[in-house]
Parts: sequence; structure tokens; C-alpha cells
Amino acid sequence: MPWSWRYEGANGESVDGPTETFSSQADAESWIGQTWRQLASSGVTSVDLVEDDRVEYRMSLAPTAE
Repeated sequence: MPWSWRYEGANGESVDGPTETFSSQADAESWIGQTWRQLASSGVTSVDLVEDDRVEYRMSLAPTAE
């Protein structure tokens, strides 16, 4: 079953992003780990990891204060 990411903007609206698909959750997570900064700079504020139509989890791309 393919894994993919869905992208949301600041107001929770869907935004366009890369339409990559992955054969495993680990591959999808590795990819987002390499590209999240680029996505965030293009206006993506959160992503959903999706397997087929089921959302595995949602993750914010907003930087955290340290």
C-alpha cells in the first residue's frame, strides 16, 4: 500500500506540494526529514502521513522555540 504526504497551509487549507509516493512508512518519513524546510518555506505549515486514504498522523512544520 502506498504512503504519501498531504500538505496544509496556515489556515488549515490544503496546499499543493510534491506528489511523491513511497513503498513504506520509513521511506516517507526519511523523505520528509530531508525536505520539510523547503516545504515550510513554501507555505506548508503541517503535513499528514497517509497510507492509501487513512491518515497515520499529522505533523507540524512550524519551528519550535528553543
